[in-house]
Formats: sequence, C-alpha cells, structure tokens
Amino acid sequence: MKLRIPDQVKHLRHIIEFSDVKCVDNLRMSRNAFGRLCQILENPGGLRVTRHLTISEQVAIFLSVLAHHKKNCVVKHDFICSGRTISKHFYSVLRVVLRVQSIFLPRSTAIGEESQDTRWRWFKGCLGALDGTHIDVRVPDSEKGRYRNRKGQMYLGFATLKVYIGNYYLCDNGYANGEGFLTPYRGLRYHLKEWERGGGGPQNARELFNLRHAAARNVIERSFGLLKTRWGILRSPSYYSIDVQSRML
Repeated sequence: MKLRIPDQVKHLRHIIEFSDVKCVDNLRMSRNAFGRLCQILENPGGLRVTRHLTISEQVAIFLSVLAHHKKNCVVKHDFICSGRTISKHFYSVLRVVLRVQSIFLPRSTAIGEESQDTRWRWFKGCLGALDGTHIDVRVPDSEKGRYRNRKGQMYLGFATLKVYIGNYYLCDNGYANGEGFLTPYRGLRYHLKEWERGGGGPQNARELFNLRHAAARNVIERSFGLLKTRWGILRSPSYYSIDVQSRML
C-alpha cells in the first residue's frame, strides 16, 4: 500500500493539476469545474473519503468511465486499484450524482414578456425545446424487443415529461401539435439548412413562424451532438446493465 499510494496520487495530479487542457482531455471539464463538482458531491451530496480513495479520485474514476467509455480493467490499471474498488466507487459516485441532480438540472423557466433574446422572445410561455436521440444499449436477448427501433438497433428512449398548464415546448413534426407541444407548419421550409440554400426570406407569416421556430429549436439539436462528442459512453453500447445505463442517462 505504501508503494501504491504515491503512484495513485501521481496519476491524479497528472490529470487535474498540470493544465486545463489535460483535465478536459481526460475528464471533459476544466480543473475549476472539476473542483466545484467534487465540492457539490461532498456537500450536500454526501460523498465521503474512503480507506483507499479520496473524493477527487472517486470522481475522476467516474468521469473517466463516462468520458471514454473505459472498461473496468482499463480504469483499474489507470488508477492502480482493484476492479472491485473501481466498481464500488463508480456506483457510489453515481448514487450521489442522482441524489443532487436537481442542482445540475434546475426547473425550466418560461420565456417572459420582457425577454430580449432574439431567438426566444417570440415564444412567450415557452419552457424550451424538445428533440430525440438514440443511445445504443446492450440488453439480454429476452428483452431486446422492448428496445429495438425500426432499424433493428437496440436503443434507450425516455417518454416521461411534465408540462405545466399554460406552458409548452417547441418540437419538430415527430410530435403531435397539441397542448404543451408547439410544432412547425408542415409542407413549408423549416430546417435552417433549407433557408441557407437560398430562395429568399420568408414569403408569408407561416414561413416566418417556421424560421423563428427552427432558429430557437436548433439549440437542442446542437446540444445532443456536443454531448455525444464529449461523453464517449453515449456513442456506443455500454458495458453496464440496462438499469445502470438508464440511471447514467
């Protein structure tokens, strides 16, 4: 143990103390963001130092798995720990993250009358935008039917959403236009790429609405792309059980 501890500390310092570039490359966040995350997970989260690992090491292990989709055998080599220790602390951090998720995912605030945001001021009462993305998963053969999409791939989807009366989300035409969901007009130009190809600006009120709708909703489409680029575990089927995969997402 005396020989292992300096190596463990050296590896962590190599990741989080030398530069923001190295920290972002390894853990997908700056050193300042990593430090703040550790503080939140400790208090109010309740994450504690253990006999073998500091809080920083536990959080670094967790982020390393999410960032690069590493197997247990790879992570235990990186952090010089047993596979059991890696697994135990990964789940510990996951439980704490879920416990304080309201801090990271605050309740949406509706667009107000005074909004000056050039993309959103047209949509008073809007809570944001919705879109879907496929996350590949591994499931037992007996459960594959529940997770198979029309292309035969296994993916995880979520359908639970609470929309408050008087508010709504911007959606594409994959959603039904109804209470709480505002979709664009069909049969008219919509996606920003269609407007970029030429043909002039909006020719009528419906085209103007579609253009403003697409400009505001584009933020969620870009967000999914950025998330999958940053977190490797979103780009390929996870090695964890479907229950754990659901909790991670």
